[in-house]
Amino acid sequence: MNLSLYIARRYLLSKKSRNAINIISGISVAGVAVGTAALIVILSVFNGFDGLIKTLFTSFDPDLKITSVQSKTFVADDKLLSVLRTDNAIAAWSFSLEENALLEYDGQQMIATMKGVDENYLKVTGLDSMLVSGEYYLKYNDIPTAVAGRGVSYKLNLDLDFLVPVKVHIPSRKAEIRGNFQDAVNLINTRNIYTSGVFAVQQEYDNKYYIVPLSFAREVLEYDNDISAIEIKLKDPKQTAVVKERLTSQLGNTFAIADRNDQHRFLYQVMQSEKWVIFLILLFILIIASFNVIASLTMLIIDKKKDINTLRSLGANDSLIRNIFFAEGMLISLVGAITGLLLGGLICWVQQEFGIVKLGSEGSFIISAYPVLINPSDFALVFGTVLFIGFLAAWYPVRYITRRFAISDY
Repeated sequence: MNLSLYIARRYLLSKKSRNAINIISGISVAGVAVGTAALIVILSVFNGFDGLIKTLFTSFDPDLKITSVQSKTFVADDKLLSVLRTDNAIAAWSFSLEENALLEYDGQQMIATMKGVDENYLKVTGLDSMLVSGEYYLKYNDIPTAVAGRGVSYKLNLDLDFLVPVKVHIPSRKAEIRGNFQDAVNLINTRNIYTSGVFAVQQEYDNKYYIVPLSFAREVLEYDNDISAIEIKLKDPKQTAVVKERLTSQLGNTFAIADRNDQHRFLYQVMQSEKWVIFLILLFILIIASFNVIASLTMLIIDKKKDINTLRSLGANDSLIRNIFFAEGMLISLVGAITGLLLGGLICWVQQEFGIVKLGSEGSFIISAYPVLINPSDFALVFGTVLFIGFLAAWYPVRYITRRFAISDY
């Protein structure tokens, strides 16, 4: 074993002449350990929320979404369909048509987004797995039916008994405006549709969407073959970036291809920003806690002045003496970091398995406890960061304080 490391280990474990030094050393290790554990827990919780939101969005959002750059709607021509059919990475695709509409049910009204989808929609999303009541039908006995978001259902007070239909009102695209709007009712297209089920994905979607058959949406919007998007399911979601780049090169600048991150770029950016802001705040607290390492080394150097003089008499040079106390400081940080990683990992595992820390009242959230996702890269990042801070905390007293209190006195 290296001589400086051997002596530093003995200093760390042995009893000091002053009990206060033992206490400060213990506080130093505990401070580093607590700060390290806090970083691990915070990063894991944010990973958990990120994974939860992506899982929820997976049930509604496709792997890739193709929209027109030039217009709100477009027609899927033979060239576009040929690209989709010949791409072996694509498992399925679905056409959709979206437009804001006024929904009316039993005297209640609200503005929602009517989304028309075809029969392939469930092949690209998992919306049927997110139903909280009723069933997923787009047609029942040749009658068009719809599926409402939970927020839409709540605001309209919908029943699923097929007794009262929802009236969908949308301004006509083709009607001519004449006179003084006394016949404005003729400018509105109105169609009736029954609701077969209610889904709950995420509040943003639940309060916004009313899913209807694509043929129904085209009829009320007065379109023949237009769609607003093509939603794509990939055989391997890990190939999303590759397929996106390939489709972009094949389709040119006419179409925009968005993956899940693109579809919710602002939300993911906010989550990542919050994660790293919290990380920096805790890192600042850890830096403050590392001042205990400086205090511990300072008092240890003063306490071991006689030992330093003895080592100098035996032929030790300044470099060896500095290395001893530098190794002491790094050992404090190393022990604290390893203890913190183990403690943080244990806390995360307990939360994963038993969900001890709850989010709030039962039934108020999609999940009852804080989600946790342990990422090995976070452990490596935190470990490296703590050791770097420990390096700086040990370097200062070793570089200056040994010169002032020990070496210069010899």
